[in-house]
Amino acid sequence: MSAHGHVDLGHTVAGWTGTGVALLGFTGAGVAVCAAWPAGILIGLGVVVLAGVVAWLLHLAGWGKPSGPRPEAEWDWRVRDAGARTGHAGCLGCRMAGPHRAVAADAGPRGAVPLPVADEGA
Repeated sequence: MSAHGHVDLGHTVAGWTGTGVALLGFTGAGVAVCAAWPAGILIGLGVVVLAGVVAWLLHLAGWGKPSGPRPEAEWDWRVRDAGARTGHAGCLGCRMAGPHRAVAADAGPRGAVPLPVADEGA
């Protein structure tokens, strides 16, 4: 068992890729600040914006996750989300993708996933 208990922390391809690209952008912008290079700061911040777009597109392609807990069989980061084509209920990214995803996402609530009770003494 991990230090966080037996829970899904949402590690996904979309999340890791977006975080990695954003880290590169912030690092580039920080180096540009130290070098007093204004164009480099803008380039670095542009890469940060690109990170958000890349993560959003990967989420729409099924490499992200819907809000809330997932069944344990889907916890592995290499598992694609089968419900991504129709959209996720309450997901801003899916609503931004267009009206067909927004309508499908709001069609019904997701089923509850039972979570095990965490040990208080662990």
